[in-house]
Amino acid sequence: MQTVTPVSPPPKIPQVSYASTAPELSDNTRYDFFSRVVPPDTYQAQAMVDIVKAMRWNYVSTVASEGNYGESGVDAFIQKSREDGGVCIAQSVKIPREPKPGEFDKIIRRLRDNPNARVVILFANEDDIKRLLQAAKKANQTGHFLWVGSDSWGSKISPVQQQEEVAEGAVTILPKRMSVRGFDRYFISRTLDNNRRNIWFAEFWEDNFQCKLSRHAHRKGSGIKKCTNHERIGKDSSYEQEGKVQFVIDAVYAMAHALHNMHKELCPGKVGLCSRMDPINGTMLLKFIRNVNFTGIAGNPVLFNVNGDAPGRYEIFQYQIKNNVTEYKVIGDWTDQLHLDIKKMQWPGGVRQIPVSICSQPCLPGYRKKTVKGIPCCWHCERCDGYQYQADTYTCKMCRYDLRPNENHTACRPIPIVKLEWSSPWAVIPVFIAILGILATLFVVVTFIRYNDTPIVKASGRELSYVLLTGIFLCYATTFLMISTPDVGICSLRRIFLGLGMSISYAALLTKTNRIYRIFEQGKMSVSAPRFISPASQLVITFSLISVQLLGVCIWFGLDPSRAIIDYEDQRTANPDFARGVLKCDISDLSLICLLGYSMLLMVTCTVYAIKTRGVPETFNEAKPIGFTMYTTCIVWLAFIPIFFGTSQSTEKMYIQTTTLTISVSLSASVSLGMLYMPKVYVVLFHPEQNVPKRKRSLKAVVTAATMSNKFTPKGSLRPNGEAKSELCESLETQATKQTYISYSNHAI
Repeated sequence: MQTVTPVSPPPKIPQVSYASTAPELSDNTRYDFFSRVVPPDTYQAQAMVDIVKAMRWNYVSTVASEGNYGESGVDAFIQKSREDGGVCIAQSVKIPREPKPGEFDKIIRRLRDNPNARVVILFANEDDIKRLLQAAKKANQTGHFLWVGSDSWGSKISPVQQQEEVAEGAVTILPKRMSVRGFDRYFISRTLDNNRRNIWFAEFWEDNFQCKLSRHAHRKGSGIKKCTNHERIGKDSSYEQEGKVQFVIDAVYAMAHALHNMHKELCPGKVGLCSRMDPINGTMLLKFIRNVNFTGIAGNPVLFNVNGDAPGRYEIFQYQIKNNVTEYKVIGDWTDQLHLDIKKMQWPGGVRQIPVSICSQPCLPGYRKKTVKGIPCCWHCERCDGYQYQADTYTCKMCRYDLRPNENHTACRPIPIVKLEWSSPWAVIPVFIAILGILATLFVVVTFIRYNDTPIVKASGRELSYVLLTGIFLCYATTFLMISTPDVGICSLRRIFLGLGMSISYAALLTKTNRIYRIFEQGKMSVSAPRFISPASQLVITFSLISVQLLGVCIWFGLDPSRAIIDYEDQRTANPDFARGVLKCDISDLSLICLLGYSMLLMVTCTVYAIKTRGVPETFNEAKPIGFTMYTTCIVWLAFIPIFFGTSQSTEKMYIQTTTLTISVSLSASVSLGMLYMPKVYVVLFHPEQNVPKRKRSLKAVVTAATMSNKFTPKGSLRPNGEAKSELCESLETQATKQTYISYSNHAI
């Protein structure tokens, strides 16, 4: 039967290290009996991250020697940079344990692939650092790379010998320490005679003085001299105290203090080991080691945390060249946080300004950062265009509908409000036409009132003429409402009078043309007059037609009360600098068409009747002037429609449409005024001899004469002053009292 030998547990022997800085040694589950008087590389990595951030570098590369020290150090740096944020790694390069020829040239080429990452974090051994600097110098990269070295570089001279220019500006880190003068006095006094207990001292002696102690090892012509034992350290050779001497002393004292405290507790009052310390319990000794707290040889407290690590205390150096003299200058320190004197720093070429090592330049105001996937320190700058503004570093947002971005798109500002100003050319021309039209209308009204009882005025149908002139006046007056600053009152008046003036005009004209048509149609068949041709009937018909317009406006007011609005879409241009808010009445294009639609219906109907009465001689009635008026008016409004709707997308829409509408309304009124009343005014004022009454005949005779005149005498103007017309109007007066005749003296035909 095979027996299994039990595996003994590992011995519990506490260790105190003076040089081991690998982060893995902080793992209490694996290295629970390990302590050290030097800080782990985790603190060193944190200090290096703080240096990089203090310099405002955010894009760096890392180079590590293959092995526990280099790889663990770089891993710690990368982890800390990710935890703190703000630092990105361009690339991580590893130097093999046995680099091939050209390996360092290859590493430099890789580092040059990211020219913006000028800073190189180094966790490498002394020899690798030296060869890397040589490769950088060979590649003519002196002054390009900015080195940040770990404690393996520290303040050593050997890595930078003959590489001073390429190493200039390097920032290095080293655990805080001081030179122990007592050790210097002791060490330089050592000779082969007084240091025989150190079996390696003889080998050191040969290497330090470049000589040989053995008689047989010395060969003639080899160039190596024989050691005489009269050589002295520091006199016949260079000497610099090893940087870890302080930590060696502190480690020894830590163990000594732990044993002393353990002896005091376990063996009080006894000299030497007592039974409780023989053998020494490793677990108990570890407890005393972790609890030591004394002042070390450099004056710093020596103590351990729960993981056996010493607190992180580092000095920050920079390798500088001044007047061809090189030195490692202390520029700061790190004890839990960084203290850096920027003013003491100097960069390649003697420059004082901190060089940059960033992936992307900061974005200008009004540009947002679009981060490159996986590299938060690299981004593209995208403009917040159009109506966007920069809400934060990474976001563009749209301004509110009534705002536009400022010049650099960092905030929003109100969009200017515009309206049609009285001084604008778009307003001056319509106002000028309207003023002339109002003056002309008032002149006609005054003339008609003054000559109210003359035959010409009577023949024109005084009642409907005054109604028609009122409509013409309102058409002109509408221009002032359309240009006035919109408010609730102005917008209400626009709704009422924009269509009312035209409705009054065309209702009166329609009544006239309808009556003419009915009179002559009736006259062809009988001598009796048509119904509803008296002045009162004509006014009732006219006002009935007008009331339809007013009823529609009242319904509109009930469904949608008028108000002034600011339209920000009307002039919302692609370039926000030209965007404007338009102060206007809440009347859409469709509402405007509906508002004018009834007037246009009256106009079209009136035109139809004008066409039907085109055969009536000019001397007998006003059908032809009314016909010409309606034809011209139709042309005006046919031109208006494409202009009005064709400019709906124009930035000048408000000006063009308002001007087009007001001029079209004024032209319609001007056509009616000019064709229907100016000839009468001309006769009344300049040819009073033609403004006389004519003889009267019956309706049948007048209509028959008119019909025959139309057939055989195309030029009905042979009879002066439209004799037949006046005769028809005046002869009908007697019909008001007699059934056989119908008076037309007070009715417009």
